[in-house]
Amino acid sequence: MEGSANDQKDLEELEVRSKIEEKLVESGEKEKLIDLLRKRLIESGWRDQLKKHCQEIIKAKGTEKITIEDLVKDIMPRGKATVPEKVKEEIMEKLAKFL
Repeated sequence: MEGSANDQKDLEELEVRSKIEEKLVESGEKEKLIDLLRKRLIESGWRDQLKKHCQEIIKAKGTEKITIEDLVKDIMPRGKATVPEKVKEEIMEKLAKFL
């Protein structure tokens, strides 16, 4: 019984996320948020730091021994963890105003 309640909750959450995504796309707000995020990440130096980290990984492993998939797997956790809090807050604030 408990499993089906969790499944129902997951399904409802998925439906809500889908509706939000649809409204963001239809209104053009998603593209605006993506552009703002990109701009803030560049301004904060996050992009350059992550690029440098990628170069270090490639240098350490060698270009013949690394795939794009491996590189993404290596940098994804660091990329997510190092997004400046100020940037996250600004994007979440804009999203909350939209909703």
